[in-house]
Amino acid sequence: MDRVQKGNILIAEPSMIGDVIFSRSVVFLTDHGIEGTVGFVLNKPSEFYLDAFFDVIPDNFRIYHGGPVQQDSLYFIHSRPDIIEHSFHIGNGIYWGGNFKQIIEQINLGNLKTNEIKFFLGYSGWAEGQLEAELDMNAWVISDDIVPSQLFLSGSASLWRERIKTLGDEYLLWINTPENPQLN
Repeated sequence: MDRVQKGNILIAEPSMIGDVIFSRSVVFLTDHGIEGTVGFVLNKPSEFYLDAFFDVIPDNFRIYHGGPVQQDSLYFIHSRPDIIEHSFHIGNGIYWGGNFKQIIEQINLGNLKTNEIKFFLGYSGWAEGQLEAELDMNAWVISDDIVPSQLFLSGSASLWRERIKTLGDEYLLWINTPENPQLN
């Protein structure tokens, strides 16, 4: 069995220094196959909100940095396939993509809340074998302990620390590792 699965969470090892996107990141994997892996960084909010680009009434739908690939494109994960058609099921009640026109309509009707959808500029992508090589170098830890409600948290700066706590005692040292160990 492949150790990487669609629906896994990747948790960055704390020594990933100098990488603005992946340093202390938590990545939700939405696809994994022979051609590579796709996911979204959950805990790197951008300065943008959805209403800056689209005609939506609520102004509280923050957009996150999903990764370094196609940062000029908007992506989303959600938990509402009942009101968003053409979505791809990832697992645990989480879906990727869908009819964007329906999303705007449902937001404006008040039927879609911030704890049910998350938007991303760009995505994280790995070519075939690339993520496995990074795992072999211990750059990431894989978790399949998915808490769907955590995926949609806003202001998820503490998500990395919270996910570390779920990995077990041997990883707790990571929580206190300074962001720049040279300043220790």
